[in-house]
Amino acid sequence: MIAIVDVCSGNLRSVERALQRAGGRTVVTRDPDTVRRADKIVVPGQGAFGVFMRGLTERHLGDALREAIASGRPYLGICLGLQVLFDESEEQGPCAGLGIVRGRVARLAPGDRRLKVPHIGWNRVAPPHVADRTDRPAEPLLAGVAGGAHVYFVHSYHAVPADPSLVALEAVHGVRITAAIRHDNLFACQFHPEKSQAVGLQILRNFVEAVP
Repeated sequence: MIAIVDVCSGNLRSVERALQRAGGRTVVTRDPDTVRRADKIVVPGQGAFGVFMRGLTERHLGDALREAIASGRPYLGICLGLQVLFDESEEQGPCAGLGIVRGRVARLAPGDRRLKVPHIGWNRVAPPHVADRTDRPAEPLLAGVAGGAHVYFVHSYHAVPADPSLVALEAVHGVRITAAIRHDNLFACQFHPEKSQAVGLQILRNFVEAVP
């Protein structure tokens, strides 16, 4: 069973429908024990970082997520579901995150009025071009996803991992931004696979089928 964590964000049902279309058995839940028992976990999120973290804390979901992730359960984070993994965010803050991944969440291009923020719409993503990635195994959640694929973004803040090697995909919106990370059993993306048509559905199908 895939637990879709409900923190009163607006895209829960579209994520649930997309996962079911990809073949997943899902339950939308606010119950921390259900999260602890789930085979896999999906955390979608839209809105503000501080409000989202407060929802996790008030429902005791933060500790449940830490425990489930520490046990090795596959985790897919979407948008805020990526950002809250980090130590802190500039949004509504500084505001503390779950602290599972070292790094911070920063505003896109502060002070640059030429850049459209929020970043809304389709953008190209690709693995970072760095020398030490050549011997890495292929990312299972990106199987069947062509390099340079376009996916759908809606965000004003972006994650800056302390360890750049965690970046699985990046995009360019004025500056290079983290589009997805991989860290052990975590895969999290800044873009919205549920809104990214065939590419997004392939990523969700890979999470349902290919991730143990």
